[in-house]
Amino acid sequence: MKTPDIRFPEGVMARFGDTPDQVASELAEAVAGFLRNRLTEAPRASLVVSGGSTPLPFFEALSREVLDWGRVDVVLADERWVAEDDSASNARLVKSSLLKNKASKARFLSLKQEAETPREGLESVKSELAELPLPLDVLVLGMGNDGHTASLFPDAPELPVAMDPECQDIVAAMTPPSQPQKRITLTFPPLRDARFTALHLRGDDKLDTLRQALSDPDDVMAMPIRGFLKPGLQVFWSP
Repeated sequence: MKTPDIRFPEGVMARFGDTPDQVASELAEAVAGFLRNRLTEAPRASLVVSGGSTPLPFFEALSREVLDWGRVDVVLADERWVAEDDSASNARLVKSSLLKNKASKARFLSLKQEAETPREGLESVKSELAELPLPLDVLVLGMGNDGHTASLFPDAPELPVAMDPECQDIVAAMTPPSQPQKRITLTFPPLRDARFTALHLRGDDKLDTLRQALSDPDDVMAMPIRGFLKPGLQVFWSP
């Protein structure tokens, strides 16, 4: 495969593959390797993942990796505020696609709690995540064609607070008008500070979006993904 003609900032590693399964396997090996190493020096390790269709083969591959899954905390980067049996639930996706096989012993910390709205549920979510050590260990992000990542949407009125580098809250309620559901997301600081961050993309349209993001890296509010295009990021892309 011809390598896409895209220039990344110094310190950003890009891995381009021929198929989604190949890239998913490479990402799973990288994530599992980092978690294994982390577990040699810490009692537990954290894994933050994103929803959508792109990570499905990655989840399948990672679920078969050998590591001490009983010491791994799995958290979503964001969640739609819907019941877990709803087809739009990211928790449902993760439980059916990742938390099985060898990964069935991992501990899942849910961003969706019992409350009518994400704003009303914020304190319950914070309690759920209270024992989650920071910085996060592994973060796997996706990206929308509008430049959002997690639920950091450009049109969300709460974005300036959630993207504030000094934000003290680990989570924020988000109500982007472009989306049919209210959402909850991890805020920028804990996501930014993860020890290992991967951006998992599929399709030429995502490369076009990435080029646009890289063309004006300082305008973070217009495309929040720009906040993560920094040294240490690993980009995994397939057609």
